[in-house]
Amino acid sequence: MLQVCACLLLVWLVWNWGQRVERNTYFLELSDRVALANYAAEVEQVAARGDAQAVERWRLALQQREHTWVSVLDDRMQSLGTSSLSASQISHLTFMRKLSWPMSKRLEDELPYVSIAFPQHPERGRLVMQLPERLLPPGLTPWTHVLTHGVMPVLLALGLGLVLYRHLVQPLNELRERANTLSGGDLASLASSRVTRRPDELGELARAYEHMAERLRQSLDQQRQLLRTLSHEIRTPLARLKIASESGLPPGLLEQRLAHEVEDMRRLVDDSLNLAWLDTEKVRLPAEAVVVASVWEALVQDVHFETGWPLEALVCELGSTCQLRVHLNSFALALENVLRNAIRHSPAHGVVHLRGRRDGDSWCLVVEDQGSGVAEADLERIFDPYLRLDGTQGSGFGLGLSIARRAIELQGGELWASRGTQGLRINLRLPAANV
Repeated sequence: MLQVCACLLLVWLVWNWGQRVERNTYFLELSDRVALANYAAEVEQVAARGDAQAVERWRLALQQREHTWVSVLDDRMQSLGTSSLSASQISHLTFMRKLSWPMSKRLEDELPYVSIAFPQHPERGRLVMQLPERLLPPGLTPWTHVLTHGVMPVLLALGLGLVLYRHLVQPLNELRERANTLSGGDLASLASSRVTRRPDELGELARAYEHMAERLRQSLDQQRQLLRTLSHEIRTPLARLKIASESGLPPGLLEQRLAHEVEDMRRLVDDSLNLAWLDTEKVRLPAEAVVVASVWEALVQDVHFETGWPLEALVCELGSTCQLRVHLNSFALALENVLRNAIRHSPAHGVVHLRGRRDGDSWCLVVEDQGSGVAEADLERIFDPYLRLDGTQGSGFGLGLSIARRAIELQGGELWASRGTQGLRINLRLPAANV
């Protein structure tokens, strides 16, 4: 669109400016118009005395001075002098021009005839004369034609081309160079702030490059972190397995120890793969109406069976009216990780509460424990993968809350942490089902 507008602008400028220059070269200069008008005023005074001989003398004097044909006519196109008009002279009266009209020679190179009305009393007569050669406008000379139709269009085209180059080609060259650096493994910022702030398609392209680079940086960082963490976390149980195998433990204890270490490694690998899948896959999950209390009841039964945590310490304050429009498995995975994190960091006789309230088209859920809580500065850091704050209890791998947040965000929700009255409060906002 910009290129089309630039071409149309160039055509309009060349045509309009060339036409203006061409027309201006055919008009009389202002001083020449004033001089001719003064002739008309002068002869009007002579004609006002009613002396035809005086008018004739004045006409002949002007004709000799300007070396051209001159006539003074009344309102009926009759001569006010003593000499009458010939047939050829009368024929010229049909092609007379005003002083404000363009002047040029005709095809037979004949000078134009001009008609100048008396300034005081136009109805009494006019001065008619063939324009003197010296007053004829130069018209469009070959050099003027070259300037208007050759030099100026080239200069305008170069100017518009420079503008287009600075506006289009330079940003495209920059994006091409950044793309080459990206293919070479350099994931630095892909576009300058000047390009990314542009409101046009190039700005959108630059922002898409930036988003792509950011996603690549995040993916590479997560891969490196995953490799470092898996390397560290798996080496530890492998070392313990080796020690246990060489310690001479009774078969029953050895089997129990091996099962415990293998289970830890399995959970670590499963959680890491889940997190990697949630980070890389942006699938649209099918949503359905889900009763939160029912999901909570199934989860607490599993947690009670696995950990022995008392059921009365896992309190749900929601009724059957709390229904969400979510993907069941992803929501259950997120809520389970939040619940297990709350239990892991709660004291022995602590209580975990699930509360909620309707907020327009969403439900705001809160899972609050009675643990030691988290400092204000660490409320966002706890969602970083593989992060375990100093002094925290439990033997997790720092992946539960990260997986929970990814699972909630994947279906258009939000998950964040805040400080509760005693422990940590995990907040979830998800779309409500239309009930």
